Amino acid sequence: MTGWIEAVARALHPLDAPPGPPGWNHDHLVELIGDAPRRDAAVLMAVRDIAEPRVVFTVRREDLAHHAGQVSFPGGGVEEGDTDAVATALRESREEISLRPGATEPLGYLDPLETISGYCVTPVVARLAHDAMLVPQPGEVARVFEVPLRFLLDPANLRQFEYRSRGKTRGVYEYVGIEPRIWGATAAMLVNLIRRMGRMP
Repeated sequence: MTGWIEAVARALHPLDAPPGPPGWNHDHLVELIGDAPRRDAAVLMAVRDIAEPRVVFTVRREDLAHHAGQVSFPGGGVEEGDTDAVATALRESREEISLRPGATEPLGYLDPLETISGYCVTPVVARLAHDAMLVPQPGEVARVFEVPLRFLLDPANLRQFEYRSRGKTRGVYEYVGIEPRIWGATAAMLVNLIRRMGRMP
């Protein structure tokens, strides 16, 4: 693994000690959507193992009922038969971007994040083989793109803005100087990584 990926791996919860709910933002979400049980979900934060590592993102189709056109990590809700968050993240990645078995090496977990849509999402961070081919599946994903890990880990590329949802205003992170727009829950997961690495001022 490259030095950047090794540094990320050291900041994660180990695979044999997955973090449980609630999410690190639970208290804030209670104010918005109450304290009802959240549905478990997982996403894959895949880091391509090359000299300048890159992180894989998807752009959702514009005609989807939820989060249309938004940037996200491949992933989704836990389904019957998924043994853990890793299984969910890999299954969803296979369905969304044709990730082949053996192309990734799971490294660990970030802290769970609760979403306005009622999920508690566990991000699974994994090393992606340098030559892995990723193909968006048209049922959900419009495109796949990658962003340098170095850019994503630099707090100077982040800003907060006020976002109004469900009658309340909250601070939301987004990355600046890059398209497509990376914001909301996806940016928050990366902010969690930056904090766990001790890179947030």
